[in-house]
Amino acid sequence: MSKQRATYSPKWYQDAFRWLYSCILALLIPFAFFTLVKRGMTRQKDYNRRRFERFGYVAHAPKANGYLFHCVSVGEVVAASVLIKRIMQEQPERQITVTTTTPTGSARVRAIFSDKVHHFYLPYDLHMAMAGMLRRIKPSMVFITEVELWPNLIHACWKRDIPVLVVNARMTDRSARRYAKFPILFEPMLKKLAHVCAQGDRDYANYRFLGMPESKLTLTNNIKFDQASALDASVSGFLGLEHSNRRVLVGGSTHDPEETVLLQTYQAVKKHCPELLLVLVPRHPERFETVARLIQRSGLTMTQSASADSVSDDCDVLLVNEMGKLNAVYTVADFAFVGGSIADRGGHNALEPAARKLPVMMGPNTYNNPVICAKLAESGALFIVEDADAMTKLTLSWCNDADAAERAGHAGYAVLAKNSGALDKTMKVVELYNN
Repeated sequence: MSKQRATYSPKWYQDAFRWLYSCILALLIPFAFFTLVKRGMTRQKDYNRRRFERFGYVAHAPKANGYLFHCVSVGEVVAASVLIKRIMQEQPERQITVTTTTPTGSARVRAIFSDKVHHFYLPYDLHMAMAGMLRRIKPSMVFITEVELWPNLIHACWKRDIPVLVVNARMTDRSARRYAKFPILFEPMLKKLAHVCAQGDRDYANYRFLGMPESKLTLTNNIKFDQASALDASVSGFLGLEHSNRRVLVGGSTHDPEETVLLQTYQAVKKHCPELLLVLVPRHPERFETVARLIQRSGLTMTQSASADSVSDDCDVLLVNEMGKLNAVYTVADFAFVGGSIADRGGHNALEPAARKLPVMMGPNTYNNPVICAKLAESGALFIVEDADAMTKLTLSWCNDADAAERAGHAGYAVLAKNSGALDKTMKVVELYNN
């Protein structure tokens, strides 16, 4: 019996419930497959070309005994990238495989790592699909970044004595309550994890609440502080705006209805600050056309980045309809709004604009990164705005008082520098399970 299996044995009824979960999931697979085909026809061709990866039919890894990282989408890929790069530097012979769930996450893997990592979509959480994937990859360790704990993936690794580490682990209060309602499924899944590196006190406490022993828990803090500190300093411009006299308000990683709020803010502020330019960067590429139509209906002049070499002085709104450009956009910004926060998505990464010394606005929904947002708010770098009126008032104040905006930006940068160090703590945990 393996080391992991020797320390824990699930009850028969827990195994039975996992099989029930698997049967229900199997019944849903035909509908999921139909959705993949439909998306491949109407939106993302990538869905169509690689749909069989979802069933475990993945390419064999070039080398066995590597590390497998699962990152749901763009945010998790970016967070994991700093850890992956550190491992590639210290263990250059180690094969790295990265899985994602979304095409945007897949595109970001390719943008960051090119062909230096093995990459495919994570299969559906069917035991046969996960087992088939592990046979082809033969990893010595599996990393789950932040969230998305799949019972059959974790079980398949546990059966093969492959340690599963959750890095930069996030566990919201809402998720913890949901897991606690189904202990028959999630309690054994948590016991099969090798270790959890929690990104904050809330996440650590919620894993403890769910029964994770302290011996398998480490409070590393958020690796995104290290990731933001490592942003490429050579990126320093976008469409020539670094040479412009425009004041630039960026709406980064936006969702509906945040573009509407930003457009209303722009129209109000423009009356008093005519040199203002609004830059919208929607979170998901399938919304590019929707946002373009929204801008057109507003009556504002628009430039779309994918078809532009520069931005004219009479342009009101620059729509960034390309992926992977947000970091470059922040380098030409004066102020930033981070999306997913007026829309109830928990808020995206406020550290990226803070790393560029920008004052930051967010809506009230910041539960994805509560520690980060709290630290930035306490320092005077992050400001919560509920609606267009509050955003207008704050943006106007920054337009009229450049020194105040600059102080806020520098305060955020100081927070970032002070709180780095999660990468080193995470690497120490990795070394404990390295074989």
